[in-house]
Amino acid sequence: ERKIDTAQIEQSANAIVALIEREIARGTMPEHIVIAGFSQGGAVAYQTALTYDKPLAGLLPLSTYIATKDSLIPHPANQNIATSIHHGKQDNVVPEILGQQAVAWLKQHGNTPEYYTYPMAHQVCPPQLKLIGQWLNKVLA
Repeated sequence: ERKIDTAQIEQSANAIVALIEREIARGTMPEHIVIAGFSQGGAVAYQTALTYDKPLAGLLPLSTYIATKDSLIPHPANQNIATSIHHGKQDNVVPEILGQQAVAWLKQHGNTPEYYTYPMAHQVCPPQLKLIGQWLNKVLA
C-alpha cells in the first residue's frame, strides 16, 4: 500500500486541465488530445483523463497505477476513452500488480483498456515505443 497525496494529484490534474483548455482555445479539438504519463505522471494522467468533461482521444499510462481509485469518479465523457497501458514485468518502483489492478478497475468502470507488459524494470523500451507509435496513429487518425 502506498500513502497517496490525493490533493496533490488533483492539483496536478487541474494544471493539466488548464493546459488542455488552453489548447482547445487555440483551436485543437479535445478529440485530438492524448493524455500520457510515466510513473507518478501516469497517476496524474489517469486522474486528468478519466475526470475530464470533454471526450479526449486517448489515455496512455506507462509504469503506473490509479492512485486515486478510491475517490475517482470517471466522467461519462471519458469513461470509454481509448486506453493503452504499458508496464515492465520487473518494475521494482511500481510493481506490475498495480498495473493489473488499474486494468481491473477500468474494466469495472466500463473501459476496455489494452494492456502490454515487457521484460524490463521501471523504464521504456524500443518494442514498447513502436507499439505506442502505432496506437497513437490509430487514436489520432
